Amino acid sequence: MARTLPRSDALIQYPSFDLTPVIGRQFTTAQLSDWLKASNSDELLRELAIVISERNVVFFKKQTLTIEEQKLLANKLGELSGRPEGSGLHIHPLTADDSELGNLVSVISSLTPEAKARRFGHGSQFASREWHSEFQRLLNSITFEPVPSDFAILKIHTLPEVGGDTIWASAYEAYDRLSPAFAKHLEGLTALHDASVFQTMEAVVNNTIQKGPRGHALNVGTDLRAVHPVIRTNPVTGWKGLFVNRTFTKRIIELSYDESAVILDYLFRLIMENHDLQVRYRWEKDDIAIWANSSTFHNVTRDYMGERYGNRVVSLGEKPFYDPSSVSRRTALGLPAFAG
Repeated sequence: MARTLPRSDALIQYPSFDLTPVIGRQFTTAQLSDWLKASNSDELLRELAIVISERNVVFFKKQTLTIEEQKLLANKLGELSGRPEGSGLHIHPLTADDSELGNLVSVISSLTPEAKARRFGHGSQFASREWHSEFQRLLNSITFEPVPSDFAILKIHTLPEVGGDTIWASAYEAYDRLSPAFAKHLEGLTALHDASVFQTMEAVVNNTIQKGPRGHALNVGTDLRAVHPVIRTNPVTGWKGLFVNRTFTKRIIELSYDESAVILDYLFRLIMENHDLQVRYRWEKDDIAIWANSSTFHNVTRDYMGERYGNRVVSLGEKPFYDPSSVSRRTALGLPAFAG
């Protein structure tokens, strides 16, 4: 069941605007480090978690947030939005314990061994190849974990002169593009998410797989596979969304191999080929994006030359579930059905 969280007008004093009708909101003057220290910090951050869950991704300009504050914020968003006890910050399977910022922080860089491993791992020339939920340092969304992510926070501090935008897409709106009959067919089906590719990458990045626990007692071992619902209910909003991604979703369990391949290909295209359920963000130094991994996909645009550095912290939520009583985003907001 979705959580019922108290709403407030705590954020009304901070100017913001929606970037598209479907996805994305940008705050213009707020400093997240100030919110962490405010006397009503919990109220601010709980409301922020709800806004992120509704709008998929939220942006903040020119932030002073430190690494330690980034980790604190990620934990706070999960805790204040009601994540289960036992969930913490994720440790990526290929992040070394002696990583420069610790194993709870992913250093996003175009020049790391992981970036080279990414290029080694496939030969595709299509920029759409990496659409997924929570793109970590390799090909990674962490949907291969039994307990995947709820929120991710990325701060970019070094940028190329031009290029390197990131695109996010709404799993809610992707669900709303399904016909009612097809949506009903998918609801209750489950899919295998498999990150065995990391075992191939171990030698390339000269790291061994973290056996865990990787932020949760269930995220352990080197068999990086999990089964999740194809249609997932967001625990904060109670809205339905697609929960598959091209990187790790390998097949729908209840269907034949051929049926699964055809349907997954269609669902991946639904996410990648509909620009009106996406938002593209052009980074500036020290910008921060926070997104709801349970209902959001994203993909970096690799059109740049030079260095691109940032730090990402990922918190964990709960085991994904499908609640038959949950509703679509459009239904919840009283919007008309998509007329494509």
